Amino acid sequence: MLKVLKSGLFTTVQDAGRFGYLNKGVPLAGYMDSVSAEKVNLLLENDAGSAVIEITMTGPTLEFGKSSYICMGGADISATLNNEPVNPYQVIKVEKGDILSYGKLKNGFRSYLAIRGGFRSPLVLGSRSFFTSITAEDHLADGAVIPYEGNGEFNPKIMEIKVDSFLQEKALEVTQGPEYDMLTDRQLEVLFYRDFHISNENNRMAYQLVEPLPGHEVSMLTSATLPGTVQFTPAGKLMVLMKDGQTTGGYPRILQLSDKSISILAQKKFKDVVSFTLC
Repeated sequence: MLKVLKSGLFTTVQDAGRFGYLNKGVPLAGYMDSVSAEKVNLLLENDAGSAVIEITMTGPTLEFGKSSYICMGGADISATLNNEPVNPYQVIKVEKGDILSYGKLKNGFRSYLAIRGGFRSPLVLGSRSFFTSITAEDHLADGAVIPYEGNGEFNPKIMEIKVDSFLQEKALEVTQGPEYDMLTDRQLEVLFYRDFHISNENNRMAYQLVEPLPGHEVSMLTSATLPGTVQFTPAGKLMVLMKDGQTTGGYPRILQLSDKSISILAQKKFKDVVSFTLC
């Protein structure tokens, strides 16, 4: 068992996602930054969709209940094991009683902790990902415990990788959404030739951008949405749906982010800057 001594701001268990239920109104959920989460699982030779702990901005303090191997990636939140600094994207052995702590956020917004064999939160609709109203918890609280298999014997093929960090990238690659053709020349000019700041209204459901486009009067029926769908409100606001986002919406869907771009955006926080690049 992994015991949560201190929970941090918003710490959850996430895997690749909850597939096959969008038509029932159940969001995909899963890793916000799938690029980083998949890399830490890869180093531990876990299945690609194994459950990890997603740590947002302020990290937890965790105690390991048995020996295993861990790997961390994503945001740099000054992680230490038994008060000794540890490097990202490196396989590290932990023993019973070891304490993993996080300090100051230096870069990015979300960090990922993987363990050999994956964390074993309960399966709900085929996924271990936390999601409000679907799972018993929506985040890890102080005193919570998460099961994992002990792995005292493991000889990793690769102990460490050097990762080209994308935490400072601001360009989001997008493709045209279903209502892209409604955009005027003026709206397109603003959309692709300026930077946008992240609003303080950002979470696992959606990211709002501060700067508006010129508004519109387009009316449409509620239609399907996905993680990475960019919605455009009549007042000109842009909202990017994320992994816990709604499965339908009534605003024009003007753009769709790539998987990598969703990961880039997931590492942004209030006042950070992004831009759109049409593929």
